[in-house]
Amino acid sequence: MELKRVVVTGLGALTPIGNTKDEYWNALLEGKSGAAPITYFDTEHFKTKFACELKDFNVTDFINRKDARKMDRFTQYAMVASDEAIADSKLDLDKINKLRVGVIWGAGIGGLETFQNEMINYCEGNGAPRFNPFFIPKMIADIAPGNISIKNGFMGPNYTTVSACASSANAMIDALNYIRLGHCDVIVTGGSEAAVTISGMGGFNAMHALSTNNEDPQGASKPFDANRDGFVLGEGAGAIVLESYEHAKARGAKIYAELVGGGLSSDAHHMTAPHPEGIGVMAVMRNCLENAGLKPEDVDHINTHGTSTPLGDVAELKAITEIFGDHAKNININSTKSMTGHLLGAAGAIEAIASILAMQNGIVPPTINHKTADENIDSSLNLTLNKPQKRDIKVAMSNTFGFGGHNACVVFKKLD
Repeated sequence: MELKRVVVTGLGALTPIGNTKDEYWNALLEGKSGAAPITYFDTEHFKTKFACELKDFNVTDFINRKDARKMDRFTQYAMVASDEAIADSKLDLDKINKLRVGVIWGAGIGGLETFQNEMINYCEGNGAPRFNPFFIPKMIADIAPGNISIKNGFMGPNYTTVSACASSANAMIDALNYIRLGHCDVIVTGGSEAAVTISGMGGFNAMHALSTNNEDPQGASKPFDANRDGFVLGEGAGAIVLESYEHAKARGAKIYAELVGGGLSSDAHHMTAPHPEGIGVMAVMRNCLENAGLKPEDVDHINTHGTSTPLGDVAELKAITEIFGDHAKNININSTKSMTGHLLGAAGAIEAIASILAMQNGIVPPTINHKTADENIDSSLNLTLNKPQKRDIKVAMSNTFGFGGHNACVVFKKLD
């Protein structure tokens, strides 16, 4: 059986540095940090008092108040980003076969704020179980793709992948395979997350996972820097319309890039820490290249997982050096989390979008906030530090890893 080619025809982004894909892309090139003091709740007693929240976002500009109240923020974000991606793709919803259009979404946590607030209300009450009737449908992680499909009438595969911070990359790989195998013509994929909450910040602080650089929030996310001290929590959504090449060509669609492969692996090592030698990361990149039919020397750009944690950054770069050998120094490596923070289940989607736009525009966004070299990191690697770099990119890879040892990798190619 001959596999179908899969292409990207629509993009949508709602991020801490831009509320559309164009705003997001321009902010990436400007090296703009989305970190700032938290506004959603009082952080007086929290070890970390900042995060990468959305800016100037009013959900009722996009969704009517009645419907928005039935959605957790992670679903609201999914709806806004997917609307942009679908509009960007210029799909004619009256002409396509909606039985062959699916929605495969990623969320690492889902409706955390909804669960948190319902439990706070219960505990502050008199013991009577007075829960909101929308509590469960607002909270469950699969409700985001459900709402996207309900709004648009898409009747193909519809579900959420949950693999912590690898969730939206997993979703993209599932979507790739459904189209490759001929089961769908179009899939809206991506991910969303809204964990900048009392419970989210408190939980990650308890794990010592977050930066506590409250004196300089904008400089706190500094992947590969010797003084990095943890990740910065972000929120938002990224949406990508994937389509079979034949379907896209037949309707004259604009094509951003071809999604040529995806790889998965597990560290099988620790609940939260990466394998120190990057064994699982090596496996996922190797699997991705093999799946795409590419050689290591074909890759021009890698958007790393690069969370700004002491262990993770070193392990990932060791794995890149091992897999790509001498060619590693010729690759433009970066971490856009230095600007957006870590969007957990949405990270893979917004970082894939950054890689696609880097390929389309011939320029790699920087890894910002780097001041001090880490002696554990190979100095010959081009980490695209502090300034964007022009680059003719024919092949771009994006890595995403999650607690539990979940590793996912996707690779895009400039369309011939």
